[in-house]
Formats: sequence, structure tokens, C-alpha cells
Amino acid sequence: MIKSIGKYRWTICSLLFFATTINYLDRQVLSLLKPSLEAEFGWTNSQYADIASAFQFTYAISMLFAGRIIDQLGTKRGFIWAIVLWSLGAIIHAWAVPIGDGLLKILGWICIVSVPASVLGFIFSRMVLAVGESGNFPGAIKATAEYFPKKERSLTTGIFNSGANVGAILAPLSVPWIESHYGWEAAFLIIGGVGFIWLVFWLIFYEKPEDQTRMTKEELAYIQTDDEMIKSNPDEKYKNIPWVKLLGYNQTWSFISGKFLTDGVWWFFLFWLPAFLKDQYDMQGTEIMLPLAVLYSLTMFGSIGGGWFPTYFIYKGYEVYAARMKAMFVIALIPLLVLIAQPLGHLTFWFPVLLIGIGASAHQAWSANIFTTVSDLFPKSAIGSVVGMGGMAGGIGGVLITKVAGALFDHYKTAGHIETGYTIMFTFCAVAYLMAWFIMISLVPKYKQVVL
Repeated sequence: MIKSIGKYRWTICSLLFFATTINYLDRQVLSLLKPSLEAEFGWTNSQYADIASAFQFTYAISMLFAGRIIDQLGTKRGFIWAIVLWSLGAIIHAWAVPIGDGLLKILGWICIVSVPASVLGFIFSRMVLAVGESGNFPGAIKATAEYFPKKERSLTTGIFNSGANVGAILAPLSVPWIESHYGWEAAFLIIGGVGFIWLVFWLIFYEKPEDQTRMTKEELAYIQTDDEMIKSNPDEKYKNIPWVKLLGYNQTWSFISGKFLTDGVWWFFLFWLPAFLKDQYDMQGTEIMLPLAVLYSLTMFGSIGGGWFPTYFIYKGYEVYAARMKAMFVIALIPLLVLIAQPLGHLTFWFPVLLIGIGASAHQAWSANIFTTVSDLFPKSAIGSVVGMGGMAGGIGGVLITKVAGALFDHYKTAGHIETGYTIMFTFCAVAYLMAWFIMISLVPKYKQVVL
């Protein structure tokens, strides 16, 4: 009888899954409350875009440093500061208006600020949230590289990344209900507090694999089967690798380019779909719960299925990187369906909901694989830093898309046909992945491990 190697690594995957769920649950509260906050504070689409962009820009810059900090602090300590900070950031949204008033008093005397207190307060709260949330993906990818061999990493990434979809599903099912019963402030307080519950389990169950007493020696050996760093240079993980050196590799620019072009698509879906349903179908509050839950439910299949997809080609004899890029090309074709979302939208809102859901599902499949290219191509000592660089690029791409969307929607709303603005944005969302894939394969046409 063959002895089982153990399955403790999947406990770590579960922790990463729930962290990502909480991450996206906290992130999406604002977009679901947009109609209510817009009515209460008189925001324009451009002001809402400013608030959303503040999150994305801060997230982008913070990702660069979060990856570096997690590489230096280690996965366990890095995740602790990240979730504590983002949970506090989520909670303080409840006091955004008094925070904005206070900031106006501090900054007003030097004539820097000329925005409403509500907008300024929410911008500040989003920035705190963004700094904390920037640690989730560098930490999760690093933990995956520590606890899983290469052949399991894309599936693991797909599983924990599906937490984003679960968070996106739970948000429309919970936030409107909390708001209707207890007010919008309670939605931020209750959802924001969940992260502290997760923190207890992280402190109990996570240690570095070599220090993990709950894991068998056989499972540790299995995890390290294809770990070049441990085999060749056990001290490599302690090196502090300069960003400039990492930017000298095509592999770094491949990841950066892919994230820059595609991350903004997910940001757009996340921040603007509730507004889309309101603008075109006059749906808001609890009315959007079912459509958004259905849409984001579809993305779970993409995240997990996309994580598994490269193994289909691996079993056919492709090496890991070639299999991943072949899978990503197929995935990049799927969002083209979003091109017909608007033409069919006059029949029923379910057509754009389902087609955008398929496109968002493809994004999550893409995301599971593009993250894993970093652990395919780089040693563990550089993973957090490279993921941070790509995350910053993706955040900047997201800022650009959000600002363009806000300006387009205000323009076409004034002109009386806001649907044209959404058509333009959906067109970019449909073709972004093919553009990204061709750039990535041009930069790194075949597998080449980075040697630092």
C-alpha cells in the first residue's frame, strides 16, 4: 500500500481562499452602495470615479512595496499587517464624512482641497483600504510557491483566486440587506470586521513549510520536488534583489504588460456593473442582488477551471510554461463574447449579465494563470517583488480605465445615450486579453527560468 503524503498544503490553500474572499467583499461594498451614497451626497459619475481611482492608484503604488515588504518580513508576518490594515480601512468608511470634514479643516487653510467632505473622506478611507489590500496577492502567491510544487500552483491559484468571486457574490447578497435594515454605515462596519476573525486562524495554522509541525516529511519532500532554489542554493531566499535588476528581465515585463492591459477589466466589472444596471435598466438596491450573484457565480467556474486548464496540456506532453501560455490563448478568446452584450441588451438585461459574466469568468481564468507565470519563471526570493510590480502596473491600468469610464459616462449621459459609453468600455474589455497575450508571448516565447 502506498503511503499518503498528506494534504496539509490544502489547509493553507483554504486560508488563502478565505482571505481573498474577505479582500473582495471589503472592496465591493462601496460599489453596491453607490446609488444610495450618490443620492445622499449628490456625487457625479466623475466624483465616484475619483473615489474609485484613489483606491486603484494607491493600490497600484502599494503593490510595489507590499511585494517587497512580504519578501522581507516573510509570508506570515506580511499577511498579518496586510489584513489588519485593510480591515481597519474598511471599517473607517463608516466615518468617512467626519473624516472628510477633519481633512478639510487641516488642508483647507492652504487651499489644496476643493472637493466635498464626503468625497474627500471616502477617498481617504479607500486609500487606507488599498494599502492593506495590496498585500493579499503578493502574500498569497508567495505562500502558494512555498506550499505547492509547480504542477499544482495554477490550480491552487485558481482555487484561492475564486475567493474573489465568492466575495463578489456575497457582497450583493449581504450589503443591500444590511443597508436596508441598519444603514450604509453598518455595512462597512460589519463587513470590515470579518477580517479579524480570519486573522485568528492564520495565526494558528500558518508556519513556513520547514517549520510546520502539522505536515508530514513526505508532503514537505513532495512540495520541494521541483524546487531549484532549495536544490542549488538554499540561501537564495534571504537575498534582497533590487527592482532595477528584476526590470532587466523580459519575464518581468511580460507579467507587467499582461497585468497592465487586463487588470482594469476586472476593476471595471467590479466597480461599474451596479451602475450599469441602474443606468440602463433602472435597477438598484435589492433588485441587483440576483443578477450580480448570477454574474459573479459564473466567475467561480473560470477561476477554478482556468487553474486546472494548463494541466490538460501538461498531460499531453507540454512543459509547464508552454502549457500555461497555450491555455491562456484559449482563455483570451472567450471575452470576445462581451462584444455582443450591448446589441442583445435591448431584449433583456439577462443577455449582458450572462455575457459579461462569461467575460469576467475568463478574466479569473486568465488571472489564475498569469499570476502563476511568476512562480514558473522566478525563484521564491523574487516572487513577492515581481507580483508587486505587476500589481502596480495593473492598478495603474485600472485607474486609467476607471477615469476614462467616468468621463465617458458623464459625457454620454448628458448627451442622452449613456449606453454608447458602456459599448465603448465593453469593446475594450473584450479585446484586452488577446492584446496582452501577444505581447507576453513576444517577450517570453518559451520557458526560461530566471537565474539571479
